[in-house]
Amino acid sequence: MIHPDLTMPLPATLGAVHFVGIGGSGMSGIARLFLESGHDVTGSDRGENHNTGILRELGATVSIGHDAANVGVVDALVYTGALWPDNPEYLEAVGRGIPVLHRSQALAWLINHKRLVAVAGAHGKTTSTGMIITAMLALDARPSFVNGGVIQSLGVSSSSGEGDLFVVEADESDGSFLLYDTAVALITNVDADHLDHYGDHDAFDAAFVSFAERASELVVISSDDPGALRVTGQLEHKRILTFGEDAAADVRVHSIVTHGPVAFTLSWQGQDYSARLTVPGHHNALNAAGAFAVLVGLGFDPCTSLDGIASFGGTERRFELHGTVRGVSVYDDYAHHPTEVAAALAAARSVVGAGRIIAVHQPHLYSRTQVMAGEFAQTYEQLADHTIVLDVFGAREDPIPGVTGATVSERFEDSRRVDYLPDWQQAADRAASIARAGDLIMTLSCGDVYRIVPQLLASLRATPPD
Repeated sequence: MIHPDLTMPLPATLGAVHFVGIGGSGMSGIARLFLESGHDVTGSDRGENHNTGILRELGATVSIGHDAANVGVVDALVYTGALWPDNPEYLEAVGRGIPVLHRSQALAWLINHKRLVAVAGAHGKTTSTGMIITAMLALDARPSFVNGGVIQSLGVSSSSGEGDLFVVEADESDGSFLLYDTAVALITNVDADHLDHYGDHDAFDAAFVSFAERASELVVISSDDPGALRVTGQLEHKRILTFGEDAAADVRVHSIVTHGPVAFTLSWQGQDYSARLTVPGHHNALNAAGAFAVLVGLGFDPCTSLDGIASFGGTERRFELHGTVRGVSVYDDYAHHPTEVAAALAAARSVVGAGRIIAVHQPHLYSRTQVMAGEFAQTYEQLADHTIVLDVFGAREDPIPGVTGATVSERFEDSRRVDYLPDWQQAADRAASIARAGDLIMTLSCGDVYRIVPQLLASLRATPPD
């Protein structure tokens, strides 16, 4: 992967911009904003997807496959942290002296002087950001925004607004969230991840301390998460709002009911406000509390803020239902860390009732799999009824010898409750053979595991019920 130089001054002006990896969830959102701002946009990706088609409709020129010839007369090339240094388009831009910008730098250029609400944390960023955006739109704040996933009710992950607020999901994975001129920082949690970049837990915490201290107006941070508590203890910021189930939280969430769509009560400044979301899961009550804290911290009315949050209908790849065949529901979720997997499976348990959960796990990153294999195995064994493990989605990493999906499956105590099946068709057929009416199959990973969903549905159709 390419390590961005975040100290590089941003160009004063930009006209034509080329995006390498334009079809990605984050990159496509930023490309959309450049198009909406009147820029000429070109880009490339390894394959076609929904995002490449939409961007073409909006006026972008998108090439499939990476080739130096794709880089025309442009003012900048934008890349992601997942790009390899030998990418021909990246090398072409460097060779021609074209400014190369990490996607966070391109986003910072777009934000300019707007009041930035930046949402960071190892888990819950996309949902919390989506809740804030949905509520602000309901409150007629007309924000600009870039989220890490498509907001289902809007059908987009980004848009340019007329108001003075700009809401972004800020990526801590490579430290690029420290680039932004943030007004309001929301920290959902500080659960150590991305240690391949930071090296150790102390460095990870220090990055969040720096992110919070840079916020010019307000820091909103979890009162429950141990990592967030460590960070809060180091802050000298003049205005901090905490949220969570802790009795001392400024925004306290309590009376949580998790059967089906989650319901709860928020206590804020001596008043109680009750809500029911359209999305399930205990973790989403906490996400809503953080979003609420941001909104009331900005001065929005508590009642109408919570009503706006409650109207949030979810984002793609977050507990997303893709279909039901012979009574078996197939969901997909972006969870790729043991904590996220636990939250997703707990949400699944709240809706499956007497049915069983069959998890399809695609390990993401060789380094994470090597370090956290035991935690993944324990989480799946405790919270799913059966687990099918695929092979590792390496993303930006080279393989680590001996690290495969079996690294996870071999850590299960009961080998009867897990299958390691690197062949996707075999995995889909196995899931279908186990499932019966009332069960739930869920794919989990931030890799490309969502592509197995059609195979799962087809296997269910082809497998006769018990």
